[in-house]
Amino acid sequence: MILLDYYNVILKDTLEARLKAGKRESVDMTIVDFDGVTYYISTPETKTVLHISLQWACFPELVKYGAEQILQREYGSYLAPQPTQGYDLTLVIDLDSVPNDQEAKDALIRKVSLLKRNLLAAPFERAFSEQEEYENEEKPNPSSELMSVQYRSDEAIYIKSSFDRVTVIFSTKFKDETDKIFGKVFLQEFVDARRRPALQNAPQVLYSTREPPMELRSLITQDTPDTSYVTFVLFPQHFTRGDVREETISRIQIFRDYLHYHIKCSKAYMHTRMRARVRDFLKVLNRAKPENTSVEKKTVSGRTFRRS
Repeated sequence: MILLDYYNVILKDTLEARLKAGKRESVDMTIVDFDGVTYYISTPETKTVLHISLQWACFPELVKYGAEQILQREYGSYLAPQPTQGYDLTLVIDLDSVPNDQEAKDALIRKVSLLKRNLLAAPFERAFSEQEEYENEEKPNPSSELMSVQYRSDEAIYIKSSFDRVTVIFSTKFKDETDKIFGKVFLQEFVDARRRPALQNAPQVLYSTREPPMELRSLITQDTPDTSYVTFVLFPQHFTRGDVREETISRIQIFRDYLHYHIKCSKAYMHTRMRARVRDFLKVLNRAKPENTSVEKKTVSGRTFRRS
């Protein structure tokens, strides 16, 4: 099992080259990340002032669920008042004004490389806070809404808090028939894995095809044959404040990428095994070819003969 990184590797390497290695040169680079996210890194003013912009189709939805508060909390003065044209937000980093402390540089590099992750954390943090209100006796009638984030053109994440849990639903589409088969096997394994004694404390996972879960019946009224739904049921022990909550948010965000990455790896592995088996069969066939008996052969003395 391979766990994907939560941060953007190219963005992290670019920052490390400038903050740790002292690299100072002009840059004009566009980076494409998972889920249709686009980064734009540039130095429009001077080589020491780095502009990092992000564009994401679901940005307005994330703002509605509290993304701006998270951006202010994490990036503060680095946020530009006006983003670069064509992008949703821009961070401006003066490389010469960054503290020389190594820990401060590492923290800044990590925060900036987690820009996409921190944006998508907004609805999760809101849902976790709403669930805590259900346990607060001073607020006997808390309310929560079903939050929907269309983070891909044909796929979405749905998040809903209730009195004892937070439900996270992924809708995913498999365009290739082979991917549907692999996806069904993988997702069914997620459902069955919780039966093992060592995984009893893991979140409950439910998997369905065509028919949407009960939480989505008000939004999706018709069955969708090409869409599968994966439901994660998170209980309070899964999002305790602190490192546990942050790790839960990070891991659940990359579930879709994790699933499709491993489907592609499985297909590549099977193709490799099939090609190896074909090579073995060809060797067997080549060894089984009958020897041509009509060919003349010579002895040491130079005489020729034919085998009868």
